[in-house]
Amino acid sequence: MNEDIKTNNIFGLGEKNDAYAQYFIGQSYLKMLVADPEVDVNVGNVTFEPGCRNNWHIHHDGYQLLLVTAGEGWYQEEGKPAQLLKEGDVVTIHDGVKHWHGATKDSWFSHIAITKGSSEWLNKVTDEDYNKLSK
Repeated sequence: MNEDIKTNNIFGLGEKNDAYAQYFIGQSYLKMLVADPEVDVNVGNVTFEPGCRNNWHIHHDGYQLLLVTAGEGWYQEEGKPAQLLKEGDVVTIHDGVKHWHGATKDSWFSHIAITKGSSEWLNKVTDEDYNKLSK
């Protein structure tokens, strides 16, 4: 399954996500699908290697929608238990909600991220907290 996600991703793996690497633990890849200055949302295919996750963050003046396209990952809002995500799952993240998302320890993970507004990047998801998660 992991090799299939890496090589047969419906929207393509994209490039190493170097522009946002400081906000991730592990390697992620980004393929922008819509980045039109006349459209007020960004749409990107984000792929995470196993164990990769982004920092806690908040979207301001907007929202984020995650459409899971492959693999298994985690989504967690502050103060709530993490949710296991699989292909076909959809997550709606409202304005001002502190959260993070990323791959499970043993699976690649891809989602389409539809984002409106700005992102405030916060602290890392610690290895200690991440390693407590289990399927």
